[in-house]
Order: sequence, then structure tokens, then C-alpha cells
Amino acid sequence: MKKTTLIFLLLVFFAGTLTTRAQKINVKRIDPPSWWTGMKDSHLQLMVYGNNISKTTPQLNYPGVILHDVIHVESPNYLFLDLILKPEVKPGTFLVLFKKGKRTVVKVQYTLNKKDDNPKLHNGFDVSDAIYLLMPDRFANGNPANDNMPGMLDKVNLKNPNGRHGGDIQGIMDHLDYIKKLGFTAIWSTPLLEDNMPKVSYHGYAITDYYKIDPRFGTNKQYKEMVQMMHKKGLKIIMDMVFNHCGTDYFWKNDLPTHDWYNQWPKFTRSNYHAGVVSDPHASNYDYRHMVRGWFDQTMADLNQDNPLVANYLIQNSIWWIEYAGLDGVRQDTYPYPYKDFMAKWMKRLLKEYPNFNVVGEVWMDYPASIAYWLQNKRNKDGYQSHLTNVFDFPLTFAIHKAFNENEGWNTGLARLYEVLSQDFVYSNPMNLGIFADNHDMSRIFTILHKNLNSWKMAMTFLATTRGFPEMFYGTEILMTGDKGQGDGFIRKDFPGGWPGDSINAFTPQGRTPEQNEAFNFLSKLLNWRKNHPVVQYGKLTHYIVESGVYVYFREYKGEKVMVILNRNNKPVTLGLSRFAKDLNGYKTGRTVMEEKSLDNLNSIKLKASSPLIVVLKK
Repeated sequence: MKKTTLIFLLLVFFAGTLTTRAQKINVKRIDPPSWWTGMKDSHLQLMVYGNNISKTTPQLNYPGVILHDVIHVESPNYLFLDLILKPEVKPGTFLVLFKKGKRTVVKVQYTLNKKDDNPKLHNGFDVSDAIYLLMPDRFANGNPANDNMPGMLDKVNLKNPNGRHGGDIQGIMDHLDYIKKLGFTAIWSTPLLEDNMPKVSYHGYAITDYYKIDPRFGTNKQYKEMVQMMHKKGLKIIMDMVFNHCGTDYFWKNDLPTHDWYNQWPKFTRSNYHAGVVSDPHASNYDYRHMVRGWFDQTMADLNQDNPLVANYLIQNSIWWIEYAGLDGVRQDTYPYPYKDFMAKWMKRLLKEYPNFNVVGEVWMDYPASIAYWLQNKRNKDGYQSHLTNVFDFPLTFAIHKAFNENEGWNTGLARLYEVLSQDFVYSNPMNLGIFADNHDMSRIFTILHKNLNSWKMAMTFLATTRGFPEMFYGTEILMTGDKGQGDGFIRKDFPGGWPGDSINAFTPQGRTPEQNEAFNFLSKLLNWRKNHPVVQYGKLTHYIVESGVYVYFREYKGEKVMVILNRNNKPVTLGLSRFAKDLNGYKTGRTVMEEKSLDNLNSIKLKASSPLIVVLKK
């Protein structure tokens, strides 16, 4: 009997202990982790995450901060605190108390910093910029010590095209002078935030912590230091953000705040990837739902921005990074895939805080009208206003691929460029388009052009001199190749010389082949000239129908004029200029940019075979 009683008492003791542990209350994190005074929007919503935190009553006492509302959700491990920051609130740190009855069970410090009002910050990018797109894991490994970090699932494997290779923030910092020497003025890096997925995590698009730089790339502090270093060198930074989805291993994966935090389906359902249905006036609801609610991939959970808590979480996260790091711009991934009304709300909020800021959206569609729908305008028949400042011009990219490969014809070859540009009337402002020949998701341009250096030079010249702002993928300057058909890893190869022990260092002239040096020197001269000549940044574009394989266009700005000629003939051509008399009126001579040769008269010009020519006109 005594033994039975003892066992009973022990069971009661252990049961009570387990219950106490199960009910233990703590705070594991608060997002955003800090905020700023002086913001134009006074509202701040904190996500508080911790064991059974919903069983407490939060309190705070700080002058100028009002706890306006406490939102309970389905999971007992979350609270959302709606704060109002009054205009007179001062920077400082205060305690948030979490109470049960009269007893404080958890105390958490929260910091309000002073907003940086430096007028040189957050001024965006425009047509004066040329953007260098790099993938940090594949660009340069400046710190091998962080290749494999504790708790990170995907380990470095240089032999795996889809594995992590070890590039990092230090590698970018080590080569900022290289990028600047090329003539670029801004850097867009693919995501650097934590992507702690078990495989294929190198690209960063399956984010598992929106507030943390992946430790295999570096730290938040180091990212901020990199931005500051870039600014000192006259370079801008564009951060890649992803609102449509996050990695399925995000910390909330087994404990969503609400059942509709993700767009849920009875079984896994992919997006149909037909972004056009969002703007299609005849689209079925079935297709629309599968487009915006379907998952991008099995490892990428589709976020439900119709949930206001999700919406606030994403909006505040973007503002946090802009303010924390001093960003100049944002590239938003898969722009049409989230709910479009949310995206418009996000843009309005950003522009309220940062009126001169720029966001360029990835809208991967084939037709100018489809792209134009997403660029801020008042022309959409359904009344939709995106407020999006910039969009990438995919139709022009596809035209470039064809223009320098096809035989010349009525609507083929160089005529492809003319035809796409002739549809610029659909855009509110075509100068706000980002133009490019390739990126991290398609075959490299030198491969597309069948490794033809002359075609490559014409394509680069076109990008540098037509309307819009150019973006170029890392390694384009050294003619890196890669076929999308082989897999993404083959278009995202390591930059030679970026890894300790590399036998070839293409960051130096000595490590490049003669052909690579010819390409590097050509692009560097072209972009550095562009950087210093507003006429090809802001100038009015006038182009002429392609005839006999020759495309001619002009840029004019504040009394300056430039003539650009692309000759696709595989033999020299003497081009008579009488057809262009109106644009040449008042100009008597010219000087070529790349060859630095004078033209004594403008009656005709001798064109080299398969080559571009840029002429600065003189009166």
C-alpha cells in the first residue's frame, strides 16, 4: 500500500512538473526587432513570439508610445501589439512587461532609434544608373571561415552546381572597386537573408528569417558596413526582396499564427505561373486563384497577404531594412504573384516614408501592355494603380535575343528592337524601365549569341544607349557562358578568381584571355562614357526603321545629340545619311566614342562589318 501511494505521489509530482514546463511563458523574438522615431506613419505592429505568450497581458510605459491594441490569434504563442508613436516620442529603450494578474512573468527591452534624416539617403535610382547584378554565393568567397555555420543545414559543396559554394558579403566588399571601374553605379544582389533550407539554398529565394542576413554570407552589421562602403565609393545598393513566398522551414512552420497565414490547399498546388491573368479582363476566377494562391515551389510557402497581419509584417520588414541599412532601392521578386492590392498598399507606404525611393518589379511577361499594367499609371481600365516606380522590360530582353541571331527581314533581326520600342506608348514613362540582356534565371547572353563577340558588342551598346536603365549580370564583362537547359547552376557559375586557390583570376587583366580583355575593356569604356553623358541617360529617343540590316537612332538632351548605328551586315557598309537630315540639321561633324575618331562630314559614314558605332555630334 505504501509503495502504491509513493508511486502515485511521484506520478502526481512529475505530471505537475510537465504541466508547469508546458505552461512556461517566454518571449523568443519580437519583429521588427527595433524601430525609429520620426517616421511619417505613426503605427507600429509588433509580432511577439514565445511559449504561451497569449496568456499574458502586455503593458508598457514610455512617453509618446501608446499601446493601442493587443491582437490574439489562433496560436497561443503569438501576440500582435499595435503601437502608436506620437510625434513627440524620443529615441530610447523601454520595457514591455508581460503580466499574469499582478505578476510580471516576462520583461523585454525594445529600442526606438532616431530616423536618419540625411538627405543623401534613400534617393533611389534612375536612368543615370547602370546596375550590376550579382549572386553572392557565386561571386567571391572573401571569408572561407563562414562557409559552414552551426545550425545551417546546407553545407558547401563546390562540386554540386546547385550546392552552396561559399561566396559572401566580404567577397563583394573586396571587389567593389572592380565593379566601379567597370562603370556601374549600382549593385543588385540576389537575396542575402537567411535561407536555411536543407538543399538548393544558395540562391536565397526561400527566406527563413526576414530579419537576418544568412550567417554563411555574413551578419546584419557587416551588410550595413558594406552599404556604407558602397556609398563612400559612389555606388548604390538595391536589395532583393521576396513577398510572394518564404521558405517552408521558416521558424513559424509548425506553429502558424493563423491557419490562413499561408495560402492553403487540400494538397500541394502550384501556381499556374500565368501572370497575365491578374490583368486579364476576361480571366476566370479559377485561373486567377491558381495564379496568386498557388505555391511557387514545394519549398516556398505562399504567403497570404490578404491577411492584414501578414501584410503588416512584410511592409514593416521592408521599411526596417531600408532604414537600418540605408538602402537606395529594392528589386521585388515575382511581382504579380502576391495579391495586387497589397502590393499597391506596400508601394504607397514606402513612398510615404521615402518619396524619392525606387522599386523595380520583376514582371516576367512577353508583351509591353502586360508590363505597362504594373508600372505606376492612371491608364488601366480596371482602375488599378500600382504605384510601382519601375519595372523590368522583359519584352525588350526577348527582342534582343532574337535581334542579333535572326536573319534580317521585314520584322526579324534588328527590326525586333524597333518594334518593341515602337510600343512605348503603352507606358506611363518608358524611361522607368529596367533593360537587360540576361539575368540569373535565363541563359547567359554570350551563350544566346552563340559566342559571337561582335553581336555581344552590339547588344551591350544598345543597352547602354537606348531608353531605360541597363542591368547586367555578373560575368557578362568576361563573356561567361551558361545554358539554362542544363540547369540553373550552370548559368550561375563561380566567378573565376573569387575563391582562394583559383588557378585563374578574371578580376585581373592577367587572368583574362585576350577575348575577355577585349570585352572587359569595351564594356568598361562604354559604361564609363555613359556615366558621364546625360544625353544617353535622359535624352529623347528618335529611331528610324531598320533598312538593309542597319538600325539608326538618336538621343537628344539639352543641346547635345548622339547618333547610334548598329550594323548587322557581315561586311563593311557605307551608309548615306540624307535620310536622317532632320536629326542632323545643324550638326557638321562628329566624334566616335569607342574609336575616338573624328568625322569631318556627315554626308555618309563607313561602317565596319557587324559592329556598333556611337557618334557624338558637333555643330
